[in-house]
Amino acid sequence: METPIIPGLDIPVRNVYCIGRNYASHAKELGNKVPKIPLVFLKPLGTICYDGSSIQLPKQSSDVHFEAEIVLAITKNGKDISPARVNDHIGGVGVGIDFTARDIQSISKKQGQPWTIAKGFDNFAPISSFTELTPEQDLSELDIKLFQNGFVKQHGNSSEMIFPIPNLVTFLSQLFTLHPGDLIFTGTPEGVGKVSSGDQLEVLLNNGEQSLKVTVE
Repeated sequence: METPIIPGLDIPVRNVYCIGRNYASHAKELGNKVPKIPLVFLKPLGTICYDGSSIQLPKQSSDVHFEAEIVLAITKNGKDISPARVNDHIGGVGVGIDFTARDIQSISKKQGQPWTIAKGFDNFAPISSFTELTPEQDLSELDIKLFQNGFVKQHGNSSEMIFPIPNLVTFLSQLFTLHPGDLIFTGTPEGVGKVSSGDQLEVLLNNGEQSLKVTVE
């Protein structure tokens, strides 16, 4: 398999970091406690696909959910990045969908096991093209919407995040050296739901600044 490329930035994807339960309303809708520190998990490179992709539902799950997310692309090495310097390391902003096999995840949570299988099936992390970050861009006011078959199912704003974007990047860089090509899925707002074969999903950043469309098979 060829290494996936970040659209709009034309650099290879390196790591896919994801943040769980970063919107209080989403944590509550699934009956989870609001975390006190960011909940971090990873997705395999095989999850990455692009605008226009078809998402094959895995035979191992009968309850796959969409989770629309604002996604950051790192383009500069960084360790222990201060919040004030975060914008120097983010090369672009886009949107993605963190597809989740909810039934498999529920079993994993009950057994105290990682979420890797539930989050890691092929094409379970489609991403849009990325807009280069400008010095004046306000990461605290990014708007995201997901449409399922033309109906709005999720609508959130980065201002609602429990851990704002600068804090997330700082936190991750204290644990891991961040590298060009790293993607950070920043969490999903409330309204996640099940997908079925034939569904059309569309995610918009700032009412169309970036967009992502996929079909569920």
